[in-house]
Amino acid sequence: MSWHADVLFQGTAQGEVLRFDAPISFWGGVNPVTSEVTLAGHPQRGQAIKDKILVLPQLIGSSSSSAVILELFYKGVAPKALILGGRDAILPVGVVVARQMGWPTIPVVVLPDPPFQSGDTVHIAPDGRIERV
Repeated sequence: MSWHADVLFQGTAQGEVLRFDAPISFWGGVNPVTSEVTLAGHPQRGQAIKDKILVLPQLIGSSSSSAVILELFYKGVAPKALILGGRDAILPVGVVVARQMGWPTIPVVVLPDPPFQSGDTVHIAPDGRIERV
C-alpha cells in the first residue's frame, strides 16, 4: 500500500516511524542537543527523534521551532524525515536554512491524517510517495 503526500522539501528517506500522539512545539519541547522530547506530559517524552521518520499530525506553533530543527541538523541528531498532518511553514524553514548552510537535509511532506504508527518502517520517495516497508 502506498500514499502520495505533498512535497514541501524533496528528498528520500527510509526508517522507523516515531509518531507524536500529541501536538508539540520544538521550542521547549525537543532538546536540540540530544533530540529527546522534553515537553512535560507529552506522550513521547524521553524518546529521541534522531534518525526517526517523524510523524507530526499536529503542531503547536512557535517561530523558534525552525531554529531548533536547524540546531538538530548542526548537532547531527535530526530526524530522517518529517511527515506533517498539515501545512506548516516553520519547520520547513529550518530545513531550507540547513540546505543553505550546506548541511545534509531531509524530506518534508504533508499527508492529512497520516496513518503511520510508531514502529512502522516507511520509505519516502522524492515525488512524495510513501510506502510501508
